[in-house]
Amino acid sequence: MASQTNEQAFEAAIEKHLCGMSSEEWKKLGETPAIYGATRYHIGNPAKFNKHVALDEQFFWQFLQTTQADELEKLQKHSPSDWQRKIVERFDRLMKKHGLLHLLKKGLGVDDAHFHLMYPAPLASSSAKVKQQFAANLFSCTRQIRYSSSNPLQEIDMVLFLNGLPLITLELKNPWTGQTARYHGQKQYREDRDTTQPLLQFGRCLVHMVVDTDEVYMTTKLAGKDTFFLPFNKGHAEGQGNPPNPRGHKTAYLWEEIFTPESLANIIQHFVRLDWHQQRRAGQTHPVFPALSPTRCGA
Repeated sequence: MASQTNEQAFEAAIEKHLCGMSSEEWKKLGETPAIYGATRYHIGNPAKFNKHVALDEQFFWQFLQTTQADELEKLQKHSPSDWQRKIVERFDRLMKKHGLLHLLKKGLGVDDAHFHLMYPAPLASSSAKVKQQFAANLFSCTRQIRYSSSNPLQEIDMVLFLNGLPLITLELKNPWTGQTARYHGQKQYREDRDTTQPLLQFGRCLVHMVVDTDEVYMTTKLAGKDTFFLPFNKGHAEGQGNPPNPRGHKTAYLWEEIFTPESLANIIQHFVRLDWHQQRRAGQTHPVFPALSPTRCGA
């Protein structure tokens, strides 16, 4: 119980930084988390997660209705009773065929409608409209997601979403309870997580991370016991790990810098790449997610 409590406190601290308030604080207020927090993240509701297509339907539909109602009307006019089903089925087919990165960059076509699934981060010289569109993106953070149809009680500690589409899954550990990212977090993904489920299938998430208060490790492809993790650390004193942080946890750079909406959008637009068909033919199916630095990411 103590281990669970400490890990929950770690989760809550990350969630509070991203959303401005933790789920525990919202529950005490007796309110529904429905506003932007300090860094424009929403608190997600795990009950809204559709495990069959790996989609947070609450924010997916909210984003489309808020930003592209005219495109939705095209489908609603011709398919008034099943327009949502058509969109979800088309989304699932294209996700299986091309992967998340393709859909984020190219959008989703359904009959004569076309939907943007992400608005890119603006440049300094961008128009006011481009800046407004980026601000309309819905970033969300959801804790304890039950992702598996075959193991319905199994949960992922935290998932970050963009407009309802999962970007990053995280398993969080606390060294104070003897649980580390380096060993226990990686072991959990390799041995205890069902990679046949949509959320954990290759290409449907950008990256999977294991995090504790000292270190971060990442993989772009879960492959059971063959899963290969890379460090996502800054390095310290020309070695591995992370430097001391006088303001908090050594790994705070992850949620304070990397997970900001601007940073994640920049990574998606410019640094992550996935040559899906070419890599499959070559037998190399790892997308490339940027390390912090070629020389500073300690092994």
